[in-house]
Amino acid sequence: MDIGRLIEGRASSDILSCGPETPVREAVRLLASKRIGAIPIVEHGKVVGIFSERDVIYRLADEGDACLSRPLGEVMTTPAITVDRSSDIISALSLMSRRRIRHLPVVERETMCGFISIGDLVQARLDEIEHEAEAMREYIQTA
Repeated sequence: MDIGRLIEGRASSDILSCGPETPVREAVRLLASKRIGAIPIVEHGKVVGIFSERDVIYRLADEGDACLSRPLGEVMTTPAITVDRSSDIISALSLMSRRRIRHLPVVERETMCGFISIGDLVQARLDEIEHEAEAMREYIQTA
């Protein structure tokens, strides 16, 4: 299965994002209120970085609460690691493992069309495995 099938039916307008000028404090409130772990940082329609729980923790450890007033553009992880719609799930999982990240913007011609988490990919892979197992059971029963 490819990423395009995974994000089918998801409206890109539903993706939460912030601009690089957004204060860290505001982004932290958004992460907490939506119970999400990361948010893409978008400028002029292009993904310029990712802001995650890890970014908050690292900055708090280094700077204390002074970091909460800084703009996301100064603290986000950049450049954003992205995938395109045609990427397959296994490749995306491998990329996430290699880079030790948990979220990926999905881009098409430099414009974000989706935002996926490692949980989305694991669930899709589990669904694939279950479907394959069911097909194998049916084959064995009819053989």
